[in-house]
Amino acid sequence: MSETRSRQVVIAGAGIAGLTAAIAFAERGYPVKVFEQAKRLEAAGAGIQLSPNATRILRQLGVLDSLLANAIKPEAVVLKDAASLRQLARVPLGGAGEERWGAPYLVAHRADLQDALMARVAQMPSIQFTTGARICNIAAGTHGITVTAEAHGKPVQAEGFLLVGADGVWSSVRRLASPGSGAGFANSHFSGELAWRATVSADSEAGRAFTAISAPDCVTTFLHPGFHMVAYPVSRGRAFNLAAFTRGDRIAEGWSGRADPAILSGALRGTAAMLARLVELACPWTAFPIHTVEQRRWTVPAGIALIGDAAHAMTPFAAQGAAMAIEDAATLANLVADFPADLRQSFTIWENLRRPRIEKVLKRGALNRLAWHAWGPVAIARNVVLAMRSGEKLAADLDWLYGWRQQQIVRR
Repeated sequence: MSETRSRQVVIAGAGIAGLTAAIAFAERGYPVKVFEQAKRLEAAGAGIQLSPNATRILRQLGVLDSLLANAIKPEAVVLKDAASLRQLARVPLGGAGEERWGAPYLVAHRADLQDALMARVAQMPSIQFTTGARICNIAAGTHGITVTAEAHGKPVQAEGFLLVGADGVWSSVRRLASPGSGAGFANSHFSGELAWRATVSADSEAGRAFTAISAPDCVTTFLHPGFHMVAYPVSRGRAFNLAAFTRGDRIAEGWSGRADPAILSGALRGTAAMLARLVELACPWTAFPIHTVEQRRWTVPAGIALIGDAAHAMTPFAAQGAAMAIEDAATLANLVADFPADLRQSFTIWENLRRPRIEKVLKRGALNRLAWHAWGPVAIARNVVLAMRSGEKLAADLDWLYGWRQQQIVRR
């Protein structure tokens, strides 16, 4: 095997996971080739929350300073009852959170995060991009991985020792790696939940309706048995990102689907009139089907690793999908670099470290959904528990999540 091929990393996907992986591997001295199916890099969705466990890594990779130019540091996460608009809990963020967890909690537009990642990529000549490239074949041999993509009607090949599948919930790498791999790679599963997203200008009627019921410098979550909605500022405060979540039937796969708006309006029954008015003014809403992936293995010893949504797509109820992808990418690059002669060992250590953390995050997301959609006696009990806990205690409950740091592995 040539020296270049023996160190070449091939990455499928140029979303948050793929770009972070490209930067992390390039930082450790590896040449990287990225295949992206889209002809142009466009950020899917709208707003994104980045907790300190993610921004700490972005700072280490030289991305954070660029992102800070457009991101916002919210002062708190506020939970409100959607029917009465009464505040149920407040978790301090801002300066207090940054001091506690050693990195800022940010909210931003996904496009701003992608721009910051691409700005860092542009500084790294060892990263090469091919857009409009759909991966159609993966061949694993004794001398590494050969990836074939169709780009602009022509086949393009890349060879390397490692293929990173960072191509999302509908991953081509996960599908193509299945035959004969023994990895038990899974298909995505519709969760039964729909995400409804809208972005409103801060100086619009909808923007003013939001500031009338919540602080514009906070992340606010409105809780209701039929739905919950998360809202926060983006684009330097010039706009607000709104994300509502309801039960719903499966719609077309993708990040821009269509669903009957009556599902959302029906879920609002019993909410405060001012909140219902905000939802009405924020139209049109775009619906997204929430899919999950329960993958038994994230690696193939021959040289394939899945990260982010391709490995463990999760519901957004812990606001950790992007953060887990960023953690995956950075830890994988570090372990591969730390154990260059034994990829199998790197994979084993990486999965053993990542899987318990991912499972804990999944449990936190399930708990959040249960609490946020509670009704009757369960909702009353939830409100009592929240009222008894100070902001300091609520923040302490998140130390395991937001205070996480990469573990140093010493080879014996």
